[in-house]
Formats: sequence, C-alpha cells, structure tokens
Amino acid sequence: MRGGLKMSVEKEFFGALPDGREVYKYILKNTNGMSAEILTFGCRIYRLFAPDRNGKSENVVLGHRTLAEYNRDDDFFGAVVGRCANRIAGAEFKIGESTYHLAKNEGKNSLHSAPGGYQSRVWEVEKIDGSDISPSITLSCLDKDGECGFPGNVTAKVTYSLSSDNALTICYTAQADRETPFMPTNHTFFNLTGIGKTILPLTLKVNAGSITETDNDLIPTGKFIPVKGTPFDFSTPKPIGKDIFADEPFLKTFGGFDNNFALKGLPHQFKEAAVLYDSESGRKMRVLTDMPGLQVFTANSYHKDSLGYDGEEMENHHAVCLETQFFPDSVHHAEFPFENLKPGSKFKSITSYQFTAE
Repeated sequence: MRGGLKMSVEKEFFGALPDGREVYKYILKNTNGMSAEILTFGCRIYRLFAPDRNGKSENVVLGHRTLAEYNRDDDFFGAVVGRCANRIAGAEFKIGESTYHLAKNEGKNSLHSAPGGYQSRVWEVEKIDGSDISPSITLSCLDKDGECGFPGNVTAKVTYSLSSDNALTICYTAQADRETPFMPTNHTFFNLTGIGKTILPLTLKVNAGSITETDNDLIPTGKFIPVKGTPFDFSTPKPIGKDIFADEPFLKTFGGFDNNFALKGLPHQFKEAAVLYDSESGRKMRVLTDMPGLQVFTANSYHKDSLGYDGEEMENHHAVCLETQFFPDSVHHAEFPFENLKPGSKFKSITSYQFTAE
C-alpha cells in the first residue's frame, strides 16, 4: 500500500436527465495512485488518472464537465458503444430472409447504433467489489427487441476492474433470445501527455500487418491493404504525427487516421494490440484484447460544440481512440471473423489497458 492509499470504490451523484433519471459516478481506486471514474450514463469512462514517471497522476482521457453535454445522439466520449459499434452499410442487414433497418445517422449508413444506442442508456449497477485485490463494478443493460432496429432481447453486461499493477480491464458479456449481431466497443479518447496537448508526438505501435480498405464513407470493401511501406505502418513504434499529414488520399480526405487494423494472431486470442507511449510523461499504455480489430482514430474532428472539462472547445489531434472491435460492417462480410450472437450461447470479450511509466 503506497502512502496509505487503499483499494476502494466510491459513489457520487453526477446529474439528472431531463426525465428525472439520476446518473452516478463510481470511482475505482488502487494503491498506486491510479483511479477510473465510471458513469452509469453510457457505461462511460469519465476520467482516468494514471501516474507519470515521477508518480504524479493526471487524467489521460477527454470528456465533458456536465451530463447535458453527454446527453446527445452523437456523443460517444468514453462510452460503451452498441449493440453494434462502428458502421453498417445502408443501415440495414439480413438474418435469414428477414431484413432489419437501422437509423441512417451518417449519410445512408448507421454509425455506432445511434440514436438510442448503449451510449445513451442509463445502465444499472449490478455488482460492486471494493476488494483489496481488484476493485470492480459491473453494469448491465437490457437491450429490448426492436430497439434501434435490432432483433431480440439482449442482456449486456460490462465489468470494469482496476488492478494493483495499473491495468483497467473491460469485460463484456451478453446473451440474447434471438439471433442478432452484437459488436461492442469502448470509445475512450486517450491523451497520455495530459488534456489540452497534441497527441502527434506520442509513439504508437500496432500489431497488425494490414488495414481493411474502405470507400469514401468508411465502409469496408472487403479487401485488405498491407501496411508495410505505407503511412499506415505502425508495426514498429513511430510518432503518430510522422505520417499523419502524408500525401496519401485517405489521410488527406479524413485529416488523419480513422482505420481498422486487422490484428495479428487468432481472432479470439488474447494478445497485445497496441502500445502507446509518451516520452514527456513517461506513461506507456499497452492495449490487450481478444478482438480481431483495432480502430485507430486520431480525433480528426469532433461533433459540433464539443467542449472539454475546462469548458474550452476541443482541438483536433488532441486524443487518439484505440477501439478494440470486430471489423466494421461485419454483418455484410462473411469473410470477416464474426458470428451473430445466438440463443443459448454467451458472448464474452476482454480488453485491458495496462499502464506503466518509464
């Protein structure tokens, strides 16, 4: 135990929605000066404090001051995204002979199952564990048949746990009473240097040999592009800013990286997906997951009027998202490593963000 710190879980009132539903913040703390603040609204990582090489803990994720700022259809900061994260072409898919229609919230396509997705729900707190080993909180959401256009009732659960060695682990589980796609992720915006600074000097390594090719709507074509010799090659660590402004059509169109990397290793193997390092603070974050893909998004833009904790407008390239996931639009690509969730089976996936300082 360092400096008298104890493992704990604390609860604070965060705010109330217009309909009166109350939202709470739960704070997981370990003995090394790390803490994770979780909101019941959207099952979000609100703030995440990690120590630097001198032991000073700072918040390393972006977010807003108030509940009202989170309560909009296009806000995904820190949220668990579902029932299906990322994009679905044409905002529809088929199971057997039945076609299901989703909201078209990005042109003709569906993005992050919004409006009304998991990021907009108040999750129930099912279990709290304030043990000295790994404080954790489990939140649940009953995603009813027909919500957002998806078939079947899905009981989704997410457990956040904080270990004594500074790993924040997210465990997703789900069961359904009808066949349905289920593709969750967490949409946290990271900045290891600290809020209000560019992420371009941060060094990133991604254990992937290819990215999924997309069209101009960021919908996968089904083809894979080898990253070797391209600006998308993070197979050896390099600064995010080294190639972000390269004369490459995708980067020039989208203003930075917003790509799904096909991770090396077996699709369900728990493996290192990425390593993010900040030489200024010494903070290093390893991302481990059993998901097959990783969306690297360098915060090339935000939704309109996005304000940070300080009330100031957020700036581009001040965060990077490392979203562990199934490949986007997997419902339309039988060749992608994905299967629908079926009755009688249980979905389970684990992603861990492991922090060190050097």
